Amino acid sequence: MTAGVPTPSGQTMSLLRSSAFAAVFATIAIAALFSTHVLRSLIGDAGYGAIIVGLCVIGVALLAARRREWRVIELMPTTLAALLIWLLLTTLWSRAPVEGVMGWLQLAAPTLLAVVVAQFRDTLQTVRATGDVLRVLLSASLVVEVLSGVLLDLPIPFLRIAGNLADGGPIQGLFGTRTQLGLVTIIALITFLVEWRTRSVTPGLSIFSVTLAGALAVFTASPIVLLMVVVAGLATGILAVVRRTPKAARPTLQWAIAGVLTVAGILVYAFRRPLVYWLNAEPDFLTRSRLWNAILDLSAVQPVQGWGWVGTWPDGVMPYSFIRFLVRGDHASALNAWMDVLLQAGAVGVVLLLAFAGLALARAWVTASERRSTVYTWPPLILIVLLADSVVTSSLLGGFGWFLIVVCATRASLVKGWRSGMDAPSPPDDLPHRLDD
Repeated sequence: MTAGVPTPSGQTMSLLRSSAFAAVFATIAIAALFSTHVLRSLIGDAGYGAIIVGLCVIGVALLAARRREWRVIELMPTTLAALLIWLLLTTLWSRAPVEGVMGWLQLAAPTLLAVVVAQFRDTLQTVRATGDVLRVLLSASLVVEVLSGVLLDLPIPFLRIAGNLADGGPIQGLFGTRTQLGLVTIIALITFLVEWRTRSVTPGLSIFSVTLAGALAVFTASPIVLLMVVVAGLATGILAVVRRTPKAARPTLQWAIAGVLTVAGILVYAFRRPLVYWLNAEPDFLTRSRLWNAILDLSAVQPVQGWGWVGTWPDGVMPYSFIRFLVRGDHASALNAWMDVLLQAGAVGVVLLLAFAGLALARAWVTASERRSTVYTWPPLILIVLLADSVVTSSLLGGFGWFLIVVCATRASLVKGWRSGMDAPSPPDDLPHRLDD
């Protein structure tokens, strides 16, 4: 080998250590997770699984190549590690242990991808990658909806597109259901607005992006989307007030907000059954209320440890087959992330998930209230939207939902966690941004 000429292994290591490769990896990982439905429809579960496995292998290679840039103690929040360990342990008493391990891997894979992205891309870079991916997917969703509902006036069954655009909706886009599309549009709106405020993209592209996401959200014709818009709007308003509150008075306001949320959470838990029964009065929630009542009854049989983690409900396995029989519906989840965790991982799992999500939100919220850049508002607002959605779907427990919550939690932990005060320097500010934001 000629002196001075890099070897193939050296070239590979240089590529893995480059910031450009980390940027491409982050964009592809985000695109793959947000495109789960369309990829599975086109290439099947095996093909999609191969893509995710390949990305995980590359992610491990990235971690190995850039080993000097991170510490094991900072890879992920402690509460996340505890939750994953508990979910894996619950597969030991699951009625379907093989399905349980596969369900656990469906969480482990996006966790690994999120950890890699959070370690090597700062918040602004993650926002930009997410914005680029969602612009493409939402634009493609609009194109196929126009093709199906206006030009051809025919549904596209393999993508689950009903072709209702000309009738005013509901539409599904490339995400399978109107609820899933609605969640993506709310995430996109937050992302596009943060891009706009940080001047990360041109004003014209920002206006197009916000208009696109808003129009698709309206055409979902989903009351759940309206609920999430209200929640996101309230959270944005409260966060804006906190950011403008004098520093001396900010802790008092923060504790007051935390107290109100804690009391609200206790009341919801204490009156969970009356609340579920009350939802029977709303036709849109009738299916969910029946399902949740059945889950509460079955959860009482094994309240602490749960029935064992399986993720997506398998066929012909107790208690999932019995629940389907009771409610006369072919459900693949509890349509509520917390109910799913209660059923599968028991009260221990719920407490661990609450600790993980709660600490992540608290850290992200405090960081956003203390730092001037608008980019810091993205993690808490995304977390709030995902947690609000977790009450009516189980999207939080896998795919892009789990990826985003892990990314936000890990970034918040690096900036505001107990490890941030140790000997390693704290992460740099996520520049560029407007200093007057």
